[in-house]
Order: sequence, then C-alpha cells, then structure tokens
Amino acid sequence: MPGVIVVYLGLVTMFVGSLSSIKPFRFLAIHSRWQALAVVSVGLVVVIIGGALPARETRVSNARTHLDDFMPVWQFSEFHSIRIAASKEKVYAGLMQVTADEILFFRTLIWIRRFGRPGPESILNPSPDTPLLETATRTTFIVLAQPQTEEAPQQEIVLGTLVAAPPNRHSSGKKTPEGFKALAASGQPGFALAAMNFRLEDCGALSPGPTSSPCTLLTTETRVYATDAGTRRRFARYWRVIYPGSSLIRRMWLRAVRKRVEGAIP
Repeated sequence: MPGVIVVYLGLVTMFVGSLSSIKPFRFLAIHSRWQALAVVSVGLVVVIIGGALPARETRVSNARTHLDDFMPVWQFSEFHSIRIAASKEKVYAGLMQVTADEILFFRTLIWIRRFGRPGPESILNPSPDTPLLETATRTTFIVLAQPQTEEAPQQEIVLGTLVAAPPNRHSSGKKTPEGFKALAASGQPGFALAAMNFRLEDCGALSPGPTSSPCTLLTTETRVYATDAGTRRRFARYWRVIYPGSSLIRRMWLRAVRKRVEGAIP
C-alpha cells in the first residue's frame, strides 16, 4: 500500500504540473510554465520511486482456508468484505450468477485497463449475459478449490491464473490445481501467479428476534506471488498503478452480489 500511495502522489503531481503548463496555478506558487514543467519532473521522479519501493513478502503460518493452501506466500494482496442479509446458500447462488453488467464501473475500468483495445472473451472482456465467474473459469482462470461437503457446504471458491511468465515458456498440457501449486512451490524464476477466493461465513442475524434475517459475511481476497526479485519489481510497478481500479472492481462486485441476493433478481 505505501508504494501505491507514493505512485499516485506522483501521478497527481504530474497532472497538476501538466495543467499548470497550460495556465500556471499561482495559488500553488506555480508562476511560470518552466516551474510547471519542474513540477511534472518531480512527479515523474516520485512515480519512479514509488514503483521501485520493495514489496514485502507475507507468509501464512497455519493454513485456515483453501486460499492459504494454494497461496501461502505472497507479496501483493487486497481484501474486501460485505455483509448480506441472506443465507450462505442464497449468497453463493448469487455470487455464481452475477454478470459483468451488474458490477458498477466494471466495463469502464476494464476498458481503461485494456487501453480500449478489443480482444477475445475473458474476464477483461466478458460477454454481457454470462456470469462473470463462468467467463473467468472458461478463459483465464482455473478453479483451484470449490469444496462441496457436508462439513463446508458452499463455503469457499478459489481461482488461480498465471499473470507473468518467461517469454520463451511454452505451456503444455491441461492446467490443474496440482500444477498451479507445484509451480508456486518450485521457485522457478520469471513467474507471477495470482489466486483469488470468495469465502462465505455465517455472521449471525442482522435483526435479532422472531423475524430475524440470516446474515452472511462474503469476503474476497486476491494474492499475487512473484517467484524472483526481477519479476517482483516489474509486477510491483504494474500493481501499484492498477490497484485503485482493481480494488474498486472488487468492492462493486461484492455490492452487486448483495443487490442481486437482497433484491431477489431472478
């Protein structure tokens, strides 16, 4: 997070300097276009520093979730949660049915992330009527875990994907959860792997009493593990630019699930 803050402080500084080069912002003590260009230069230096800040590695000591099992070590992550007035079964069904068009700002943000370029169907270019998780698992992601047992019914789904690989690598064979875990544990240089989960937990009742409603805590966490220092530095620059948009998408994703479930969208 500090790296993200520094990068965006630099980007804002560059933006202010760029505007001041058109008409100097005297209230910010920018009195000439040369000073405005100096502000742009300072902002660029701040962006470079923010992108170069080291990414701290985090490790799970005791695995409690399936995400912990598949991604016990990571350098980049985000976590979001929401409470929904419905049972876990209904929330899980809503999660599996939500489409991209139900997620506020989703189309705009992924268009920016693609730089407006067209492309094949994927989570960055989903069809309007297909559930987003269905599109993700049919294209870019694989399902790492989706337990359906009496002890943990509809409790967690974990997805995984490869976000960076050596340029000369050629994929062979079907992608499997075992292969994902083995690659993450191998330490082969040049790779960055991402795992994302949605987890459901009971959170009691929203309004205690005879007419109380069940409550489900829906969380999502994304972790990225880069296998070597060079890949970590390159991914850090990318992550620190896209993080605010990525965070907003996940927050709106959870809100879309709540709206679908609580609004009883068919």
